[in-house]
Amino acid sequence: MFSVSPSINPAIERLAPGFRALSIVVQAAPIARPEIADRALRQACESAIANEMPWAEAHLNAWHEVFRAFGAKPKRTPCSADALRKRVLRDGALPAIDPVVDLYNAISIRYAIPVGGENFAAYQGQPQLTIADGSELFDTIKEGQPANESPEAGEVIWRDDLGVTCRRWNWRQGVRTRLSAEASQMWFILESLPAMPLEALQQAGDELIYTIQQMMPGAEAAKKLIGYA
Repeated sequence: MFSVSPSINPAIERLAPGFRALSIVVQAAPIARPEIADRALRQACESAIANEMPWAEAHLNAWHEVFRAFGAKPKRTPCSADALRKRVLRDGALPAIDPVVDLYNAISIRYAIPVGGENFAAYQGQPQLTIADGSELFDTIKEGQPANESPEAGEVIWRDDLGVTCRRWNWRQGVRTRLSAEASQMWFILESLPAMPLEALQQAGDELIYTIQQMMPGAEAAKKLIGYA
C-alpha cells in the first residue's frame, strides 16, 4: 500500500479558518461491478435535487467567500462542487464519464463538497496546498491541444514538485495527474469548511471508500483527516 502525505501552507488557515479535508488513498483492483458507479451517480443527483443535506447551500456559499478572499470570481470560476451541483439542478442528471470519476463526482454532488481524484503514480513528490507565485506551470487543453499556462500570483493551488495539479484550489484539474479507472494508485481529497459538519465529512469519505470497494473487490483503502480543526 502506497502512502500520500499532503502538506498545507500556513497561509491557507488565514484564508479559510477551520479548513479540513479527508485524504484517501486507494490501491485499486479490477472493476468487477461498473453498475455501482451508475447507481451512485443517479442517486446522488436525486439527493441534490431533493436538497437532502440541509447545510449544502451554506457550505457552497462559504466556498464562494473563500474564493473571493484569494481573488477568484466564484461566478466565473466556481469551486468544483458548485459547478457540478448547478449542472445537476439545471439538467436533472449528470452524464457518465468514467466509473471512478463518476463515483467521486457522486460524493461531491450528494455532499456538496469539492472532491479531487488524482492518479498518484503521475506525481513527482507529495501534494502541496499552497499559494502560487505565478511562475508555476499548469498543463491543460486549449482548443483541443495540449498547452501550458500559469496561475495568477496569490492564487490557491494544489501542486507537486513538477507543477500545478489543480488551479484555484479545486476549480480545474490538470491533465498529467488526471484520474481514470485504469490507474492503480488513486488519491482522493475531500475538502470542507466549517459550514459542513465534521461527521458529514467523515460519512462522505466512508461512502466513497465503500462504493469503490464494492465496485473493485479487493481494493485497499485508507483515510486521514488533515487541515485545521
